[in-house]
Amino acid sequence: MIAPMTRYNFILLKGEESGLLDNLQEMGLMDITRSAKPVDNASAERLAAIEDLNTLLRKLKAFKAPEGTAAACADSNSVKDGAACPKDGCDSNLSGAALAESVRDALTEYDRIGESLKSLSKETATLRVWGDYSPEMLRSLQDAGISLHFHCLSAMQFQSSWAADYALTVIDDSDKSHIWFVVTGTDDLPGEIAAPERPLSAAESELTDATSRKAALESRLKGLQARIPELEKMRDGLVSQLDLYLAGVSGNAVAEDYVLTFEGFAPKEKESEIAARLDALGVLYIKEDAKVEENPPIAFKNNAFVRMFEMLTDMYGRPAYNGFDPTPYISVFFMLFFAFCMGDCGYGLVLIIVALLLKKADAFKSLAPLVLTLGGATVIIGFLFHTFFSIDIANWSIFEPIKGVFLPSKIMGYDGTMVLSLLVGIFHICLALIVKTVMATKNQGFLGSLGTWGWTLLIVGGIIVGGISLAGVLSSEVTQWIIIVLGVLSGLGIFLLNDLHRNPLKNIGSGLWATYNTVTGLLGDVLSYLR
Repeated sequence: MIAPMTRYNFILLKGEESGLLDNLQEMGLMDITRSAKPVDNASAERLAAIEDLNTLLRKLKAFKAPEGTAAACADSNSVKDGAACPKDGCDSNLSGAALAESVRDALTEYDRIGESLKSLSKETATLRVWGDYSPEMLRSLQDAGISLHFHCLSAMQFQSSWAADYALTVIDDSDKSHIWFVVTGTDDLPGEIAAPERPLSAAESELTDATSRKAALESRLKGLQARIPELEKMRDGLVSQLDLYLAGVSGNAVAEDYVLTFEGFAPKEKESEIAARLDALGVLYIKEDAKVEENPPIAFKNNAFVRMFEMLTDMYGRPAYNGFDPTPYISVFFMLFFAFCMGDCGYGLVLIIVALLLKKADAFKSLAPLVLTLGGATVIIGFLFHTFFSIDIANWSIFEPIKGVFLPSKIMGYDGTMVLSLLVGIFHICLALIVKTVMATKNQGFLGSLGTWGWTLLIVGGIIVGGISLAGVLSSEVTQWIIIVLGVLSGLGIFLLNDLHRNPLKNIGSGLWATYNTVTGLLGDVLSYLR
């Protein structure tokens, strides 16, 4: 399993950090980072100004004006008029803090206008269906006792026969997928929506104004991009001032004006031990549970047997902090599959001898337990398969008393080793599906993982029911009904409910694609087990 981590922040005065890094590493802290932070007003203000300018420069450099946009001067009056800059550059008198403020205002307004345009475009598209009607007239009709009800339904839900029973007028059905209509008077039809709050012309006018304002801001920002060298020069000047200030402070006998901070992570199980050692050192620290967004280092917490296989997990990459550690499952099934592939007592004994030799070599000592375990498993499986360097030992007289433990050559008319490997493979597939379903439910919730539940119910449930039926516990009629119920429930999850926030037709398409991938994947797995 993935060990929960604790994040530590250490705060100490400049000069007290000597030896702390070694102590932190001895305690088992990982991903240790160090930084110096000024805490007096003068240095803090300079640092904040530098960070602010860096942010503005990064955003201004990233801005891309549409092709053909003319650069406008960077002073407020010119921007309002959308005036273009002369060929020799911008004629604005803005400089220093005023220039930085101009950039900040333009970027903030540009982001705000962008969000406003998205909202206005959506509103205009909705209002365009109803046309440029008068809200005042609608209110007058309501005051006169004439109620209007606005509706929107999918074409599949709409019934043309409603026109005979209701005072219904279709407003728009041009896109063939939805129908917008109005009902006068009594109305109990589905799909009723709120009446538009304003006419189309008002929304279009506001959209036009916002579009013009956005174009003016694009011109303004393009003009401000010509001032990037000035902003960089101002930023570099502040950095130099800060360096000089800190150099002066570091020369003082008392250096309380700034501190060093260290940040690191350690497994939660070491929390009390680390706290005791930090308290003994007299270090000021803050600890809290690590969060996924902090990208903490991944440490495994497994028993001695599973730890041998962690190097195999590392070959594929460790999971995310909130992910799933597959090592416990790899440890069992990799060992089994390895032993099945080797399938010979003699080869297993050779691996055991190799493991004993590896223990004597410092460079490979860590591999010895894994090789020894795989060799032992190969001996056991090879013995069940009664092979020793490809010789059938079932006929040896020495093994006559225990021949009953050997795997029979034929099971139900099929090769015994093939049947055993398939049974292990079926169990492996079922376990993998169950684990996948548990993790999907944990990360996405039950409703968000109905598609995964459908596949698990279909495959795992079908195998269990089939096995019970073959054992004669269930009659064929009961088995048939259980299979039908499983099929219906699984089909709902796979084809209709795999994403509750998506169009059902898209869900069906996604279900068909998942069916293709699952079927071909299962066939590939079965062939692997047979091999």
